[in-house]
Amino acid sequence: MIKRTVIIILSGFVVLAALTVGCVKRGQSNQPATPGDGPSQHPNILLIISDDIGFDATTDMYPGIIDNLVKQYGPSGRNHPDYKMIDGRPASTPTLNALAQGGMKFTHAWVNTFCSPTRTSILTGLYSVKTGVLDYIGYLSHSHHSFVRDLKEKGGYSTAAFGKWHIAGLGQYPGMKPKEAGFDLFLGNLHGGVQTYYQWDYHIQDSTDPPDQYRTEKAPVRSLPGIAPTTFAPVVKTADAIKWITEQETKNPDKPWFAWFAFNLSHITGQQQPNPMVIPNADTMDEVSRKEMEGCIGPDGEFGSANVGSCSSEALMRAMTNTMDTMTGRLIETVDKLDKNTYVIYIGDNGTWMFGENREFIDNLYITRRGRSKGTAYESGVRVSMAVRGPGIKAGSQSDALVNGVDLFSTILELAGLDVPETVPNRTGDGTEDLDSVSLIPILFKGAAALRDPDKDYMLAETINPVSTVKPNLKQAGARNATYKLICDENPETASCVFYNLVDDPLEEYPLAKPESCADYTNGTWTPADPEWHFCRLQEVIAKESFLGQPDYVKQTVPQQPFRKLPAKKQPARKQ
Repeated sequence: MIKRTVIIILSGFVVLAALTVGCVKRGQSNQPATPGDGPSQHPNILLIISDDIGFDATTDMYPGIIDNLVKQYGPSGRNHPDYKMIDGRPASTPTLNALAQGGMKFTHAWVNTFCSPTRTSILTGLYSVKTGVLDYIGYLSHSHHSFVRDLKEKGGYSTAAFGKWHIAGLGQYPGMKPKEAGFDLFLGNLHGGVQTYYQWDYHIQDSTDPPDQYRTEKAPVRSLPGIAPTTFAPVVKTADAIKWITEQETKNPDKPWFAWFAFNLSHITGQQQPNPMVIPNADTMDEVSRKEMEGCIGPDGEFGSANVGSCSSEALMRAMTNTMDTMTGRLIETVDKLDKNTYVIYIGDNGTWMFGENREFIDNLYITRRGRSKGTAYESGVRVSMAVRGPGIKAGSQSDALVNGVDLFSTILELAGLDVPETVPNRTGDGTEDLDSVSLIPILFKGAAALRDPDKDYMLAETINPVSTVKPNLKQAGARNATYKLICDENPETASCVFYNLVDDPLEEYPLAKPESCADYTNGTWTPADPEWHFCRLQEVIAKESFLGQPDYVKQTVPQQPFRKLPAKKQPARKQ
């Protein structure tokens, strides 16, 4: 049997899976796919998801984008008074840059506004209104269908999940756990974050555990070549994933695998003092990031700790994102050495965080930042970087199509050679839902420019934001098509909504006028040539397809359990 590998990387989240279809002996046939051929047969799949790393932090993956935005908003364009904020400082991401250059990068990838809604949408192929997971407290019902089960049961894949799960709940885990979703092995943390990056609950589900149960141990010590032994979460989880991938390739090389790898980086920690962020271990950063930390650490800061000295939140965000990039590089290096028949996909789980003291992390791309970012349907909350690399995908290619994290459900199944269902079970288990996921295969292998109708089709992002600075538990939904976007707060009424042209105003600085009535949309007087048509179409989407149009909507949630506070770690005296 030939084994092909697919690697998918997602912001703050990584999934690695193996799919096997057929029984062709390795080397007997099936040469690596070339562009235009379609996906290779029986590939391995690695999905990497990063955490709280928005498009703004990773713009080096997209050369020229900042320069173009400066022109668009600067003196030769709209002449925005704060246009200089656009050209800020993204993180150093050499691995992601190489991944984007080695395959296809997506310029308009959307996810949801928080971690768990994005993860549940990827796993189920459904928007949040259908899963009931609208915030970071929600959990996924056991009635839902996971694509991982198809990989395992229909495709013959070995499956494992590493890192952050955040699908079963927060602090308590009544929802779908990794083994219930179809994974053979889970090593990581079920919670939405870690208590600290060095002292954290290490959750395990292996062959000895029933699917609905898990074990908790102290964070183990792991090392990697060139990286000293440590309990630092990204090193531990990367080492675990590398060990498992190597075992699959060594012990059963003819069986495909799928791995879901989800980072905690660059999420804040549960313990807020002395800082919710950290200066990563020096041996996990590149020279650019180490030098920035050395320049701000001061006499009170320390590498490998939450003693951050004088380093700003923006600088810490860059450093932690760079460590994520370094660990991603180790994963990809391992796969490249063991099996080049692998697809790699990277995606972020939501935008960068921008609320509260020591939590203001955006330092690039966006002009208006407060009241937006993670947790909101604005672009800074839902636009993320995404890239896919593997056999048959043209290196250096780019897609400007509208794509969504929900599309990975169908894409991964098709990469594995499996059928994609048109309907899946609903969250109560007493009916079905139409799948929201659209396979990206035509874009990746056939050069398709788009998968969704530029006017009538839409992408949806929804949230109930417990930490909104606008209003506690703000209800918000955003819908967009190829050109226009509508964001509504609390309800879909015109007065509650704001309207943008994302081609003319991708940073959402200049709201458009709203029509007083949609009568001319309803009677057909307006056409897609009229901006008002798009307002009314997107308002219709939010009213009919989002939870804002359902006043009696009940979200799937469980009370949040706080982290237990750890005793302060005694630091060694600094040498004078």
